[in-house]
Amino acid sequence: WKDFITIFVDKDGEYLLGIKRLRRLYCNVGIGFHIQVLPNGKITGVHNENRNTLLEISPVERGVVTLFGMRSGLFIAMSNKGKLYGSGHYNDECKFREKLLANNYNAYESAAYPGMYIGLSKTGLITHFTCIF
Repeated sequence: WKDFITIFVDKDGEYLLGIKRLRRLYCNVGIGFHIQVLPNGKITGVHNENRNTLLEISPVERGVVTLFGMRSGLFIAMSNKGKLYGSGHYNDECKFREKLLANNYNAYESAAYPGMYIGLSKTGLITHFTCIF
């Protein structure tokens, strides 16, 4: 599981509740990746910051956020099979439980499908993983 367990942190290491914030989510797996939301709805990992990596993280309820690609105008969403995609419309698949971990990284769990988290492989491919605490 080590290859797929991915936890994200804001570049500034901030964890703010109830405040919209613009951030790039960085994953320190392999040589490091930022999540990007492409205009065609594809979600990928990329080494360098670019316009597609800027996300607006917005609270929708306590501990639950949306991740919105500022350039693409799409929400990050997760299907019931764990596939990430860009959605032009807000729906339940766009909600993620944001969990601050002891190491100041954040984990994003699907609110619609508990136990499924956003993840990246060592090659930057988007995947999901299930995690039991």
